[in-house]
Amino acid sequence: MKLLILDRDGVINYDSDDYIKSVDEWIPLPGAITAIADLSKAGWTVAVATNQSGLARGYYTPATLDAMHQRLRQLVAEQGGDVGLIVHCPHGPDDGCACRKPKPGMLQQIAAHYGVSLAGLWFVGDSRGDLDAALAVDCQPVLVKTGKGERTLSNALPAGTLIFEDLAAVAAQLLH
Repeated sequence: MKLLILDRDGVINYDSDDYIKSVDEWIPLPGAITAIADLSKAGWTVAVATNQSGLARGYYTPATLDAMHQRLRQLVAEQGGDVGLIVHCPHGPDDGCACRKPKPGMLQQIAAHYGVSLAGLWFVGDSRGDLDAALAVDCQPVLVKTGKGERTLSNALPAGTLIFEDLAAVAAQLLH
């Protein structure tokens, strides 16, 4: 199985320090939807692991989050692709859960769902927390410069981190 795991905010859609709180605020980054659809059509399963502490903070409801993910699925489907499992951490940063990145719980959940090992699988993110979650389960850390990526790039990165302009560039490499 060819499995690619993505962070959401800053990788697939624009991020905001004020949180993405509605479907109207959930705006795909240029090329991201096409990248996911192209990967899907080429036999890749594209899963998503996303921290959503806005739920714990009361900024939006689970139904709103589901609507955002339905919008993602709809846009990818319109281009002939499919989005795999989407998992989210609903907890705040101080809740002590096992799922909030940089903890690897969501990545482990995806691996269990698909019955695969995470060793060497690419996890694409835009923050140090994403990269650290990847390392915790032996995934290949992949940084995109979108979202918080440029800010993340200004600090030391884990050895072996792959760096791409955006999700479209990641897809182009995998589909090469």
